[in-house]
Amino acid sequence: MTAVSVSANGFSSAAVSSGRIELVNVRQRSLLQAKLRVLWVMALFVVIALIALLRIGILGLFQNAPDARNMADALLPARGEIVDRNGVPLARAFPAYSLWFNPKALGDGPALVKTPREVAAALVRIFPDEDFGRLVARLSAGKPGYLRRRILPEDANKIHLLGEPALEFPRENERYYPQGSMAAHILGFVAADGHGRIGMEQVYDQRLNDPAQRGKPAVLSIDTRVQGALEDELSKGMSETLAKGAAGIVLDVDTGEILALASLPSFNPNLIDQTGAANIFNRVTNQVYELGSTFKPLTIAAAIDAGTVTDLARRYQSDRPLAIGGFQIHDSHSFGGSLNVPEALIHSSNIVTAQVADELGGPRLNATMRALGFAERPFIELPAKGFPLWPRGEWARITTMTVSYGHGIAVTPLHLASAYAAMVNGGIWRPATLEKVEAGRVPEGRRVFKASTSARMRQLLRMIVDLGTGRKANAVGYRVGGKTGSAEKPGVGGYRKSSLVATFAAAFPMDRPRYVIIAMLDEPQGTAATLGQRTAAYNVAPIVGRVVPRIGPLLGIMPDDTRDVDISDLAPLVGNGDGE
Repeated sequence: MTAVSVSANGFSSAAVSSGRIELVNVRQRSLLQAKLRVLWVMALFVVIALIALLRIGILGLFQNAPDARNMADALLPARGEIVDRNGVPLARAFPAYSLWFNPKALGDGPALVKTPREVAAALVRIFPDEDFGRLVARLSAGKPGYLRRRILPEDANKIHLLGEPALEFPRENERYYPQGSMAAHILGFVAADGHGRIGMEQVYDQRLNDPAQRGKPAVLSIDTRVQGALEDELSKGMSETLAKGAAGIVLDVDTGEILALASLPSFNPNLIDQTGAANIFNRVTNQVYELGSTFKPLTIAAAIDAGTVTDLARRYQSDRPLAIGGFQIHDSHSFGGSLNVPEALIHSSNIVTAQVADELGGPRLNATMRALGFAERPFIELPAKGFPLWPRGEWARITTMTVSYGHGIAVTPLHLASAYAAMVNGGIWRPATLEKVEAGRVPEGRRVFKASTSARMRQLLRMIVDLGTGRKANAVGYRVGGKTGSAEKPGVGGYRKSSLVATFAAAFPMDRPRYVIIAMLDEPQGTAATLGQRTAAYNVAPIVGRVVPRIGPLLGIMPDDTRDVDISDLAPLVGNGDGE
């Protein structure tokens, strides 16, 4: 017999061994099944990944597919941004709530749970600037429509708590101008149809709405810091003189870039109400004015360039009016028996400037004014551009004389800015632009004045501010040069002596001009702030005198009272005095 060992628990050793083998087999089968499941899961993920990659590849190959366009559009703003030259946002799109009245929200029953007056009162508590009577009328009329555009999320929550289903607040894409009314005439606004109006919003409309370009902002030439300073000082000038309007420009003399452009009163592009709509007209680019004595330096520059003025010491009679064809040309007051050219500019003599123009002749003065762009609409991207009032045909002798000191011809302030830039930058006229000009892409422009003429005019303009009518613009250390102009506005039956356009055209620093500044007040009044005077010497020149120190350091021009324009060869020719 074969002996069988028995364990202490009563099982044979063979049975125990067999059980262990079976247990090992079970474990191996379980591990195998687990591995197979993991492999199946991994295979499934690989298949899904391959399908996704294939889908992405198809979308990449067929970009015209509607899904691809929708995916791209979803990642872009509803309308492209507009920024200043430093990247500061001026206009951007964002999703916002609106307040919409839906009188059919409760079916055919009453539109509101409470009365229209109760609902209107509740809305006025949320929006204190709303008109109670208007809201009552809108709610009572039972017609669907917007009650308010662009409301905050917390206001939407308050409206929700009113328990009025008819008050809905859908989310919509809105155009937002974070700087408020600043640069409004440059930007324009976006209408309810989603398209731009009047400003660069209109100019860039197609680009800003194009999905292929919406991701890249449109960059303007303006600097919001300079824009803010110009608007602020023009606004102060309006308040001090009770003027009906104001306009101003800061222009780079070498590139034609506009750093600031302001027309006051302005409007808020975030809310085009009745008051705002009345102020949309742009005084800088669309309104033409007779800009008076600011034309005198341009006339003198044309005469120097043509060689009819060679001796600045030569004297012209100035003690009696010029009688031409039944007309008489006067000065504001007598400056003595005779004046030379530097004195005529310092005192702002119409009589002497007219004599210089008479010797220059109409054809040559006409050609210079045309070369400066005065016979056509201003060069600027904005759609609203005024056409100058330009004397037609061959200029008569009296026309040549009056045009020489800024009468009988009307242009925009932007025309004047571009002309002064050409006069001080070495003689090159370039078109103005609101688009940032990249280095190396400055327009070639056209030569209007010789470089030597430009150098002489920089001296003369500096003398006007140092010794003449522009003294109140003399910002210490900035070497400002410029010319005042105070012109009566034309009206029925002739010029209106009680209505002036006061202008100051300037550039700085005159030893190496970088920027032109034009400031203008429309119908300023004599007040205590201007010592009762209405002329540019007292009301507009001080505006420029305040703007320059504010913007100079921002533009890299620091005050330096150890430098100035060398006028040593001209100083012995002139005396002191005032004029206009």
